[in-house]
Amino acid sequence: MDSHPYARLTPDLVLDGVAAANLRPDGRLLSLNSYENRVYQVWLEDGAVVVAKFYRPNRWSDAQIDEEHAFAHELAEREIPVVAPTHSLRFADFRIAIYPRRGGRTPELGDEKTLEWIGRFIGRIHAVGATQPFGQREALTPKSFGHDMRAFLLSTNFIPGDLLEAWKAVTHQALAGVDRCFVGGHTAIRLHGDCHVGNVLWTDDGPHFVDLDDARMGPAMQDLWMLLSGDRTAMGRQLRAVLNGYEEFAQFDRSELRLLEALRTLRLIHYSAWIARRWDDPAFPAAFPWFNTQRYWQDRILELREQIALMEEEPLAAG
Repeated sequence: MDSHPYARLTPDLVLDGVAAANLRPDGRLLSLNSYENRVYQVWLEDGAVVVAKFYRPNRWSDAQIDEEHAFAHELAEREIPVVAPTHSLRFADFRIAIYPRRGGRTPELGDEKTLEWIGRFIGRIHAVGATQPFGQREALTPKSFGHDMRAFLLSTNFIPGDLLEAWKAVTHQALAGVDRCFVGGHTAIRLHGDCHVGNVLWTDDGPHFVDLDDARMGPAMQDLWMLLSGDRTAMGRQLRAVLNGYEEFAQFDRSELRLLEALRTLRLIHYSAWIARRWDDPAFPAAFPWFNTQRYWQDRILELREQIALMEEEPLAAG
């Protein structure tokens, strides 16, 4: 018998949860691609279509989810294109948020005008995010995203025995590099937190941002670096385009450029720990069958060695 909380999340329970928000589903629903939470497109009798998000139990407290929603509404009220929930409720031990459906396509990050446009709205998000802190949500720090995740992975049996010492050594060295990059501090503001291309949808009217599930306190660079790709020359060009838009609305502290590769390193370690923490959810072994393999951990060791070298280089120039 599957005892994972999501095992109870039948189509009928999903529809009943939407109905509990005083909406009238017509019986049709479609499961959308999401692993951390469960997300469904639900058709209503009046012809409207909504997106219902069932939060992973025991990840966030009600107060933390309320802060996420309040931030989304604060941004939307300032006409920043963030999709905010229209309904928030608890039903059958699940915390549920219901959103209007917003379509869009993947933005062309190779286009500097697109990057500038996205940067403009991230600047607006950060201008609002800097006005007050989160009181309940977690902060992105080397400890929370790196050292704690390393300790957790070492407490599991996922890392193959013959690679364990190499992984311990490379993560120790990588996190020492991260710690050095974070010396000197930074201004922590409220962030989107997971601002990669999959969470930015593009229409003819420009971008809109979805999924504030990872909103937290942290450095502004966290919402910028995942938009960059390629070699240093390409990344520098992309960053200049992003900042051209960003700095119309918020000042970017150039000292945070030293955090770019440190933040990438933290994400790599955090990602492995995230999958390991969720391995009891049947969706994860099915979606990530390569995780529990020798090759996966060999690749992570090589990846972190590259990051150690990158963190030793001069920060990317932003012009």
